[in-house]
Amino acid sequence: MQLPELNFEDTFDFQIKRDKDKFFIYDLVRKNWLLLTPEEWVRQHWVHYFHRKKGRNLSSLILEKKLELNGTTKRIDLLVTEKTEPKILVECKAPQIKITEKTFEQIARYNSIIGAEEIILSNGLQHVFAKFSENRYVFSPFAY
Repeated sequence: MQLPELNFEDTFDFQIKRDKDKFFIYDLVRKNWLLLTPEEWVRQHWVHYFHRKKGRNLSSLILEKKLELNGTTKRIDLLVTEKTEPKILVECKAPQIKITEKTFEQIARYNSIIGAEEIILSNGLQHVFAKFSENRYVFSPFAY
């Protein structure tokens, strides 16, 4: 399987296996093999980034948590917590999905319920960072 090289400063040691014609990646947080989709490839980069590079405990990383939004059930991709408080909400897109105002609005809607201080929208190639301050999002360059 040819996986795209993503725009991360570090490279990570992923466990990947093949079963017939499908590939799976090991998720450190859920301790399970997951189907290796393009979006999962991006999500696992962020999991490894926060755990290996930033030293976050795996217990502070919450993946695919259900969320109720306007009467429909959604799932967030990754939430980084600190003492159970939401700190960073990460929305992952497949590398071929363009980061647009519409995709940013999706994570902003999710965060209106979650209440994280910062959000990251990423397709693995492009990353958009914003901090919620004074009832609006302030965009900044990557500061991690």
